[in-house]
Amino acid sequence: MFSKACKYGIRAMIYLAVRTNAGHKTGVKEIADTLKVPKSFLAKILQKMVRDDLVTSVKGPYGGFYIEKENMEKTVDDIITCIDGKSLFTECVLGLPFCSDQNPCPLHEKVYPFREGMYYQLRHQKISQLAGEYENSEKRF
Repeated sequence: MFSKACKYGIRAMIYLAVRTNAGHKTGVKEIADTLKVPKSFLAKILQKMVRDDLVTSVKGPYGGFYIEKENMEKTVDDIITCIDGKSLFTECVLGLPFCSDQNPCPLHEKVYPFREGMYYQLRHQKISQLAGEYENSEKRF
């Protein structure tokens, strides 16, 4: 459903949130190695997230990526919008140009409740909540 870049961005943001809670700045190599994703691809994603003020970075030997306290309240939707845009929740699932509530495609009314429910959840799921759930579980990145 989400692009690979978006999945990596969400996972990286959760990882950074957990690490930031412990007071760490984390390098892209460590994040990529831990998440088992390509370093150069992840670096581009993280830079995009820095430009959109979701993540903060510091250059130098003691630098790395981290999340500011106020950005812990960003939502999964903020990450999706940064990386993939809003098209997942606004465009026709069949890719038809004429689909709308007034002129629906054959799947419009079947998919609409699911898409709206998911969109609601993603708009209300904060990074701080995901990091907390992750920290309190047995899950490993």
